[in-house]
Amino acid sequence: IKILINLLVSSLTLVSVSPLYSQAEGFKEQGNAFYSQKDYSEAFNYYTKAIDACPKNASYYGNRAATLMMLSRFREALEDSQQAVRLDDCFMKGHLREGKCHLSLGNAMAASRCFQKVLELEPSNREAQQENKTAETLLEFERMADFGFEKRDFRKVVFCMDRALAVASACHRFKILKAECLALLGRYPEAQSVASDILRMDSTNADALYVRGLCLYYEDCIDKAVQFFVQALRMAPDHEKARLACRNAKALKAKKEEGNQAFKNNNYEAAYQLYTEALMIDPNNIKTNAKLYCNRATAGAKLKKLQQAIEDCSSAIKLDDTYIKAYLRRAQCYMDTEQYEEAVRDYEKVYQTEKTSDHKHLLKNAQLELKKSKRKDYYKVLGVGKNATEDEIKKAYRKRALMHHPDRHSAATPEVQKEEEKKFKEVGEAFTVLSDPKKKIRYDNGHDLDDDGGFEGRGMCL
Repeated sequence: IKILINLLVSSLTLVSVSPLYSQAEGFKEQGNAFYSQKDYSEAFNYYTKAIDACPKNASYYGNRAATLMMLSRFREALEDSQQAVRLDDCFMKGHLREGKCHLSLGNAMAASRCFQKVLELEPSNREAQQENKTAETLLEFERMADFGFEKRDFRKVVFCMDRALAVASACHRFKILKAECLALLGRYPEAQSVASDILRMDSTNADALYVRGLCLYYEDCIDKAVQFFVQALRMAPDHEKARLACRNAKALKAKKEEGNQAFKNNNYEAAYQLYTEALMIDPNNIKTNAKLYCNRATAGAKLKKLQQAIEDCSSAIKLDDTYIKAYLRRAQCYMDTEQYEEAVRDYEKVYQTEKTSDHKHLLKNAQLELKKSKRKDYYKVLGVGKNATEDEIKKAYRKRALMHHPDRHSAATPEVQKEEEKKFKEVGEAFTVLSDPKKKIRYDNGHDLDDDGGFEGRGMCL
């Protein structure tokens, strides 16, 4: 009965304005022709003329909505669809198009209500049934993404948003969530690209400005990042994520600069503490934290905290495995703690990445120290440092020779006598090399010696 009443009212209205109606129908037919030719811009123009001539006709709004959808102007299409169903609540195509616009814009619940309305009018409508299932699938991807974000499973969120955007291609909210998670995964170019696409369409989009700032912040471009965060807050003063990121960025920059200044002033304890405090500000900022770990390692090395410095360098490398400075710092700490194999490994990594003469020299030196560490350490045998003078070497020899002389241990067990005799010979061997200037130079330079206690006479090569 309602449908018949609407048709009767429409007929009476058309009779009273038949000249305008005829003109509007002509515009509609021309619009249809352009639509079938896929010239949607011209179709839009003629449907608009039809609406201007006869603004109470639901089908004209429905046709223009279909055209706007083909032009990917979904928000305008949604307005036309809604106007169509306001004029004719039984206009099924209007409800379908409204639902599809809601889907494209990411509003699955509103879309579902539209499709349910179609199914009330026509329960067997297959298109509405299928679209309603699509809306339910979209809602499920949203739920999965929200759960993934809460659990910091950003890869899962990106996966869900990719699936959701296949349906809701015009949904800025989904795009922003994907971009934010890409940034949190360190995939900055992809995140920047998504945010930039949105800003080209809407330069005042606070969420997109926030993501642009987030990418710059995580790439250690803190000053530029702050500018974007401030801009986002100007557009949306209650944007909590932008506010927090802006506060973290400013705090991180200030604390890092304080640490750098303390280090320049040779106040290594203060620098070490300031870098530690900076590392607590934002664990998600991988690049800046990698630098902070390396800076703290440098301060730690100055404080002779060599093992902690090695651990800090390892933390920096774990965050950024391309960070050459961290490899160099760790290698130097390994050298200082006589862990030459580890030092060689790090210097090899550096030299493979950057084949400079300086890196080659560092690698050669580490390889030399490694080779020297595998032979008898005559300085240790005599109990002197590597910079010992000739007199100190002589005194040390006499002392050690007396200590291990066989006559001194004649009353000991055979095992002890054998061990002491071996040590006595090593002392003599060490003195023979270190008391001879030429042999000492060769020994210090890592060259092989022809003695019983030396090497086979081969030089070292890289």
